[in-house]
Amino acid sequence: MEIYVEQYREDDCGIIEFGNPAGNSLDTDNLKRLREQLLEFETDSLIKVIVLQSSGSKAFCGGASFTEMKELKDLKQATLFFMGFAHIINTIRGISKFVIARVQGKVVGGGVGLVAACDYAIATKNAFIKLSELSIGIGPYVIEPVVSRKIGTTAFSQLSFDAENWKNTEWSLSRGLFSDVVENENELNKKVYKITKRISSYSPNAVKNLKKLYWKNTDHWDALLTKNAEITARLVLEETAQKILKEL
Repeated sequence: MEIYVEQYREDDCGIIEFGNPAGNSLDTDNLKRLREQLLEFETDSLIKVIVLQSSGSKAFCGGASFTEMKELKDLKQATLFFMGFAHIINTIRGISKFVIARVQGKVVGGGVGLVAACDYAIATKNAFIKLSELSIGIGPYVIEPVVSRKIGTTAFSQLSFDAENWKNTEWSLSRGLFSDVVENENELNKKVYKITKRISSYSPNAVKNLKKLYWKNTDHWDALLTKNAEITARLVLEETAQKILKEL
């Protein structure tokens, strides 16, 4: 499997799929393409709802690409890398259409932020989650606002502190990160299809205004996530993080 981002359509549903042999982790190019395709579907009047999914069955998203993190050399380059996640979060926040996350497997780090940014997330029982950032010498600063908004500050604190252990789907469901959990991928596909068909039948204007309501009091996030990206960038360039990354 190669690294890719592609889109396709099923009736009035726009589907964006990404893949990476390294646990479906995300690098700068893929983050940029994800954002571009979200914006393309946003301007397409024939698309009523967007599904975000990844390839394979093992992992939904491994978060930020370790391969690229190891190559970061200066503050500008590192900040631009972490801004990729900031741009995705703010793009989902700003578009008028519901974004559904199809979560078929484990989710790590920035991938948790990606799921939290989506308006509705459906997962299989294998979709364990983990915020591993602290264990590699950084922290989940860029995604903190969107994760805390979804699951609450206390749950975010538990998740980020317990950086080396997985939380099961019951934990994520009970705290609101996942909207629904199913047994397997067959059931996942059925559920995603059912949800997207239902959403597609709703008034686009009603959906647009409801999304604005969901994201109230977040107008400052462009500046906030930029600031948090720079904090993460400074940490990843420190000796502690660089030493850990070289050993991975």
